[in-house]
Formats: sequence, C-alpha cells, structure tokens
Amino acid sequence: MVDMGKSCRTTVTALKQLGLNISDCQGILITHEHSDHVKGLQVFLQKHHVPVYASAATLDALEWNGILSPAAEAIAIEGRTEEIGDFVVKAFPTSHDVPCCGYRIRTPEGRSMAIATDLGFISPVVHEHLEGCSLVALESNYDLTSLMNGSYPYHLKVRIRSQRGHLDNRECAAKVLELVQGGCSKIALCHLSQQNNTPQLALDEIRRTLENAGFTLPEEAVIQVQKRNEISPALEF
Repeated sequence: MVDMGKSCRTTVTALKQLGLNISDCQGILITHEHSDHVKGLQVFLQKHHVPVYASAATLDALEWNGILSPAAEAIAIEGRTEEIGDFVVKAFPTSHDVPCCGYRIRTPEGRSMAIATDLGFISPVVHEHLEGCSLVALESNYDLTSLMNGSYPYHLKVRIRSQRGHLDNRECAAKVLELVQGGCSKIALCHLSQQNNTPQLALDEIRRTLENAGFTLPEEAVIQVQKRNEISPALEF
C-alpha cells in the first residue's frame, strides 16, 4: 500500500471490497507526514503489524506526532533499492514543503510503476524515476484559473503555485504527453484539489496537449482520474 489518508475503517473496508487480505500486505510506503496521507495509519498499526517504509525525516515526524509507536516496524528507505516482499522499491525525492518522496516499484514480472504526488515541479530526478514505467500515478492537483479565481487566501495560492507546492493540470499534461510518447500505457491522475480542480478540467487539459502535439493514444492506453471517496477501477499493467 502507498499512504493511508483515509480512516482505518475506510481503508480496511476498501481492501475487503477488492478481495485483498491485510495479512498478505507486505508493507506500507509513506510519501510524507501530511494528514491527508497518514490519517488512518495510527489506528491501523494498532490493529495490524505491517512494516512502514518512508524517508528517515518522515519517520521521525510520524514518531514525534505519535503516529508510529515504539513497537511499530519502521524502516528508512532512501538512496537505495529495497526488496519488500515480491517487489523492488526505490524512493525518490519530490519538491514539497515537508520532506516528501515518490516511489518506483518493480513487480516480480519485471514491470515498473511509479507514483509521484505533492510536488511543486518535476525535477530531473522525478523525470528519471517516471521514465520507462508501464503505469504512472501522477499529481494533477489544480487548475490555475480555478485557483486564482477561488476563495483561497493569497498566501495559500502562492504556496500551492510554488516549487514546493503542487503540480497543476498544464504541467501534469506536459509530462503525461512525454510518458505516453515513451510507451507508458496507463496513467492515473491523482491528488486533484476538491476546490480548485475537477476531473473534467484535468482530462480536457491532457486532451488539448495531446491534440496540439498531434499524438494519438494507442488503443491499450488508459488515462484515468482517481476518485476521491470511492474505489477507482483497477489499472492492470
């Protein structure tokens, strides 16, 4: 699993609906300490012994905030590959206002996927870890017009637009074009703002970007917006 921003009950219910057993879970990868990524983790770990992987700075923050107990199995993962069960995992840094990372994961079959959310821009390191993946989950957080015309206070708008904030639809669409041109066949758009974005705005921006580049998606390609409060269709790769 990657992150646990929903409650323990919601997470466990979702796993059961997917036919997944918690006893089969080989680890939880945490991207960073913000509550929308770890809200259910404390209660979950009280009930289930699953190793937690994150950067050392994130683990320190989780321990400081009482989310990780001394009994929890916490493993710092950064600067190297880590074998977790049947998977090979590499963490890579993303630019956010707290220590944050994305993950590239290789399956036993040799396919790779990557997830990158909460990043103000796509650095060369992020680009390197997204390249060559069959599936990429990428942040498409906000529509610039919606953000600037919205109700957020000015300082929050500045933070979101900064290089330590979030990725907007245009930046995401430009990267999606690169990825699909490079052979990536499955894209999951994630971390959409509830106030400053909609699934249609994000998809329309990608459609325009692909059309302007004269690129037609292959039949097997899927670009999907991940749902906020319900299970999204599974993406197989």
